[in-house]
Amino acid sequence: MQEMVDSLMSHPFLAVLAYFSVGILALIVFLSCFEWVTKYESWDEIRKGNLSVAMATGGKMFGICNIFRFSIQANDTIYESLTWAAVGFVLLLVAYFLFEFFTPVFRIDDEIGKDNRAVGFLAMILSVSLSYIIGAAVI
Repeated sequence: MQEMVDSLMSHPFLAVLAYFSVGILALIVFLSCFEWVTKYESWDEIRKGNLSVAMATGGKMFGICNIFRFSIQANDTIYESLTWAAVGFVLLLVAYFLFEFFTPVFRIDDEIGKDNRAVGFLAMILSVSLSYIIGAAVI
């Protein structure tokens, strides 16, 4: 099976399609995991016009995709890329929990759910910034 996948991945067009497909699937799965740990329903809040949730969710999307980009560049196979992207995602998730933990003055999820744009913007910048650090560290 591995040899067949490697053979298909040697064609540039098929490799792009494979990485794109796996990247979209990873984005959906990883974003769903973030949805489980937040107190608000992201897509309901975005539909209502909650800009804070949109910024925080957009930052998470960028962070996940950026980590996957680094993992594609650093690895030889799609399996290795997906494995390192998953490790990177776990680190991004841990960072989200640490962000919540190290701000005891208020609850991050509550403030984002209430459309506190300053907190939403900070969450977005944190996800984007850390994705570069995490991405640079993936092997």
